Amino acid sequence: MTGNVVVGRYAKALFTIGSKEGVSTAEAYGQSLAGLAELLKNIPSLAEVFHNPLFTTQEKQALVERLLKEMGASKQVTDFCLLLALKGRLDMLLAIESSYRSLMDEAKGVLRGKMITAVELDYGKRQEVVESLQKRSGRTVILDFEVDPAILGGVVLKVGDKILDASLRAQLGLLRQNITRGE
Repeated sequence: MTGNVVVGRYAKALFTIGSKEGVSTAEAYGQSLAGLAELLKNIPSLAEVFHNPLFTTQEKQALVERLLKEMGASKQVTDFCLLLALKGRLDMLLAIESSYRSLMDEAKGVLRGKMITAVELDYGKRQEVVESLQKRSGRTVILDFEVDPAILGGVVLKVGDKILDASLRAQLGLLRQNITRGE
């Protein structure tokens, strides 16, 4: 089994359990996972404990249980993470949380994406873009905005698994290819 399949199965299992109890429960499970994932991102030494074979399963379980208790996580999320520790899959927690977030977004009709521009967009322009995408898709759109002067101008828009590269850099690259081929 590949890692992505395993990650998807664990995320789907927890999501299914949460969804049976209602959307708010599923969201709470996701928030607990996101909180733990955020700790792992912000404290690399904590993530290393989950990768390190010198720490026993029981030590990893005790650490996870203590962290989740401090966060106020539900018994189901705690049991889920203890199972991950038992199966030696705590190192997949970040990917599982990401997959869970995708399932939650899909259930709520949310599209997430990223828009890269050469210059910073003001708040009004950002809202226009989001509203336009929401009208076209019929779904709630959440965009992260990023500035990358290397694209020279235009935009690169990534939403879901689709990418629209309308950057000046991409257009110049196409022009260069056409000139090289003699078109």
